[in-house]
Parts: sequence; C-alpha cells; structure tokens
Amino acid sequence: MRIRRILAAVIATAALAGLGLTGAATATAQGGPSYVTPSQCRQGGGEPRIDLPGNPCVGGEFDGQTVD
Repeated sequence: MRIRRILAAVIATAALAGLGLTGAATATAQGGPSYVTPSQCRQGGGEPRIDLPGNPCVGGEFDGQTVD
C-alpha cells in the first residue's frame, strides 16, 4: 500500500513538473525579444519604419515588433 502511494505521488509530481516546463517554454517562445534591429527587420523580409509611431517593423517575420 505504501509503495502505491509513493509511486502515485512521484507520478503526479513528474506530470506537474512536465506541465510547468511546457508552460515555461511557451512563455519564452511567445515572449521572445520585443525589439529587433533594423538589419534583423530587413533580413526577415520587413521594412523598419522609424517614421511611424512605435517604430514598427512592417511586414516579414518580425512584423509589428519595435525596431530599436
């Protein structure tokens, strides 16, 4: 009986840890760098528009991110 409870606790802990790691990876992917350089914007197929409010990268891979 005691072994079953310990095994259940270990499995539950491992499952929760796995969910936590998945959430952390998702947060990192979504919350990546919010600023790109003008050259990164161009290499991604966009155009840095520092003349617009917020200095966005328009188009391409970094569309909408701030150009720094």
